[in-house]
Amino acid sequence: MVTRIGDITPPIPGIGAGAGNAPVSGKDFASYVEDAAKSSVNTMYQGETLSKAGIAGTADLTEVVAAVNDAELTLQTVAALRDKLVSAYQEIIRMPI
Repeated sequence: MVTRIGDITPPIPGIGAGAGNAPVSGKDFASYVEDAAKSSVNTMYQGETLSKAGIAGTADLTEVVAAVNDAELTLQTVAALRDKLVSAYQEIIRMPI
């Protein structure tokens, strides 16, 4: 899903291309982060659930492998984002006031 920057945050009246136009309602950044976090948790939960079903022998092997792959990719993405956030925080802390 590709979203234009103007769709994420409404233009500030009097500044830039949005000058003179009424603010556009859209999702804020926190909503996008919340949705991504919920989606990540759901993906991890599905992977765990199908893994348990695979061990019990009640799930199809291809479904188990796909769910575990999705969960692994999600975990790697979340870990990479965490590392970037920590790095950005450390950079901000090092800035002189």
